[in-house]
Order: sequence, then structure tokens, then C-alpha cells
Amino acid sequence: MTVIPFRRTGDAVHSLPVPSGRWHCGIWVSDRPLEDAEAYRACVAAFGRSGLWPVLIPADGRFARPGDDWIDDRGRLAPAGGEVAAIDPAATLAAWWPGQCCEGNCLWPFGAEFPGLALRSAWRRDELTEAADMGALFVGLGGYRLGLVAAARPADVPALLGWAGTLRFTAEVAAVSAVLRSWEDRFGALLVVLGYDELRLAVAAPPATLRHALAAAAEHRAFCPRSFAAQPADLRGFAGELIGNPVWSFRWD
Repeated sequence: MTVIPFRRTGDAVHSLPVPSGRWHCGIWVSDRPLEDAEAYRACVAAFGRSGLWPVLIPADGRFARPGDDWIDDRGRLAPAGGEVAAIDPAATLAAWWPGQCCEGNCLWPFGAEFPGLALRSAWRRDELTEAADMGALFVGLGGYRLGLVAAARPADVPALLGWAGTLRFTAEVAAVSAVLRSWEDRFGALLVVLGYDELRLAVAAPPATLRHALAAAAEHRAFCPRSFAAQPADLRGFAGELIGNPVWSFRWD
């Protein structure tokens, strides 16, 4: 992932083909759901000069009353963008690994010890193209506002905002971004959707084999136990769903 020199400027928003919106403590948010998929593509294409990474913010029924908006109403953690680089993603995921999480074989073929990071994918689409295409698909579904965050790379967005979406699992938002950085580097996985307690990544280089997918599945299990809860009985079944999958979704509700 190419790292963009960090710069924060409201003027950059005006150079983008975006609808009306305003700043909310570090994130510019459109007033209404985005209707033009090409506007999202344009924001991704302009990232290198604007320094603003576009995220899509889904509607949330928990904030459906007039005037309710988690962007403003939910408390945030302290911004931690400056801490991300010092965090080891492998050590982080090992600390989050559940060990023997149940009496069954839910972690099979792994055990009490985290198996380590998956290898970097050998082939990938251009990650910005994949993110633009995936974001355009989400825009087509409707209901997503556009958010813009000044960031050197997409992975840093949660830490820069002090995003509290993982609070029921961890308050270490810098560690969350450190893992996302690692996935950017190894899988071309870029943040596209940022919700109240939800992240979705567009993945340019998903695992192509079961062996590779198993290692990635272990990382998913450590990162977000909730995403695994409704999946097949063990990691092998979960891994099968990651092979060739261009979208990774996580929720911590």
C-alpha cells in the first residue's frame, strides 16, 4: 500500500465531487446517503493528492430517530494514530487468540497457541481499483453516507478517529489499525465501510488455497470473535469461505 504524506485540510474536500456535508471531529460526512457511485470512485482515485480516504457509513437502525447519529452521539476513544507504527500485529493477534475457547474443536486445526501470521498473497489486483469497485457496489445498494478522513493510509482511520466500534472486545484502537495495516500489506485489504461497530474491507488479494485461507481465518478469529460465531463449526469451514472472497466483514455488536 502506498503511504500518502499526511496532511489535514478542509480545502481538499472542495476539490472532490461530493455532495453537501460537514466535519464531525475529524471526519467529514455527507448530509445524505451517497447516490453517485462514481463519486466514491473519484474520491479513491484522488486519495494520492487529497490525502482524504473515503469510507462509507451505513445506516443504523439503533440511531433511527430524527437527530440521532452515532457519529456525533457515541463517545470516542482518544485518537491514537501516532501509536500504530509501534504495535506488532502478530503479537496483538496472539494476545487476542482465545486459546481453548470451548469444549469442542472450534479452533481446529489449531490449538491453544496462535499459529502466526499468514503469508503475503503472491498475486493481487490493484488495491485502489478493488476498493473503488467494491465501494461503488455498496453505494448502489443505497443507504451509505460518505465519510472522508485525513489519513496516510486507510488502515489508520479507526485509530485517527478514536473509533469505539470494538469497545465490547478491546479499547486498543491503535492495535486495531495495526492489524489493518498488516492486512493492507499482505492482502491488499483496504477499509471501505466504517459503521457504528462494523468494518468492511475490499480485498485485492484474498487467499487462493485452503492452507493460506486457514492462516487468514485464524487471524479473523483473533481479531473479531463475533464474525466467527455464526460461521461453520470450525476454522476449516470458515476458511473455505475466505478463498477468493473480495470482501472481509467484521462486527463487534
